[in-house]
Amino acid sequence: MPDDDAREESHKPASGGAQERDANEAIEVDDIAAAVVEKFPGTVFHDSHGQPVVHVARDAWLEVATFLRDEQQFTQCLDVTAVDHLVDSARFVPPGVSAERFEVVANFLSHPRNRRIRAICQVPEADPNVASLAEPYPGVNFGEREVYDLFGIAFEGHPDLTRILMPDDWEGFPLRKDDAPARVPVTFKEDPSP
Repeated sequence: MPDDDAREESHKPASGGAQERDANEAIEVDDIAAAVVEKFPGTVFHDSHGQPVVHVARDAWLEVATFLRDEQQFTQCLDVTAVDHLVDSARFVPPGVSAERFEVVANFLSHPRNRRIRAICQVPEADPNVASLAEPYPGVNFGEREVYDLFGIAFEGHPDLTRILMPDDWEGFPLRKDDAPARVPVTFKEDPSP
């Protein structure tokens, strides 16, 4: 069908795209990512489908978010989530990033500049915690609680880090890849068993 052909054409990478640029050239293209990389040594930039992504050190997580708000006009943190890479054999890790089991991901938006940037922080399994972004971005309060509840990643400095979806006495973290699936029987309506 014509629509299918057009859709497929739009997903083909153009020659000279971001994948073919080296890292230094890509940083020059995105001034905000370049500013983050310059201000925070050890930060790694890469382009993900046209969106700038910065991989930041865990100890600079809060500082990067505050820098984006105060110096780069990123007034919103749209969401905070996490990824468990325990069984991810085809994981992409940019050169210069030391992969850990968990990643905490935050997406920032600047209305004045009409720009987005994603920040990713590696979090080790042995010490699953990172600084909370709730002070500079109060809207992440519930997102961080959800990550804590489902992945077990603690956000240091969070004003009320308690479970938000699971019962308070729940043991384990349901979105961790090693959490036992279906350990609690679910009784559906109309189920013939008691």
